[in-house]
Amino acid sequence: MELILKQDVANLGFQDDVVTVKNGYGRNFLIPKGYAILATSSAKKVLAEVLKQRAFKEEKVIKEAQAIADAIKALEIKIPAKVGTGDKLFGSVSNADVANAIGKAGSEIDKKFITIAGGLIKRLGKYNAKVRLHREVILELPFDVIADGQPVKPTKAKESKPAKEEKEAKPAKEVKATEEAKEDK
Repeated sequence: MELILKQDVANLGFQDDVVTVKNGYGRNFLIPKGYAILATSSAKKVLAEVLKQRAFKEEKVIKEAQAIADAIKALEIKIPAKVGTGDKLFGSVSNADVANAIGKAGSEIDKKFITIAGGLIKRLGKYNAKVRLHREVILELPFDVIADGQPVKPTKAKESKPAKEEKEAKPAKEVKATEEAKEDK
């Protein structure tokens, strides 16, 4: 089913894009919610005319998006995360963490426009994210996931046997000493 998007839809496209989706997704979600309309021949002609009129404004928006992309490319993004043994993270790093790191560096990007290959990151290392600033401006952003401070060593839940025996042995010795003192009286 071919549709024309009336507004931006995450993981599908931007406003005025012509997209092909499965029939159920279009009929049951996109059209009833007002996110899209059917891409009939007359709707496509109207869209082409609207896009022609908007071309000048669009060039300006693309230049602004390209300027933001150049500023983001110049950044060296390092995301600190808590680490256990073997470079495994406690938790994971997601697109929201990348968006926060970019925000701290000075450029605000919504997390829904950032995509990390494989979804969540669970180990230290170098990774890439795709940042989509405009339908024509998409950049590859390299970033590092680094250890936050010292690696956290897992603590032992149970005491070792010798330490446990020492604790149990002390009270027994004290009991014997008090019994002997009573006998002497």
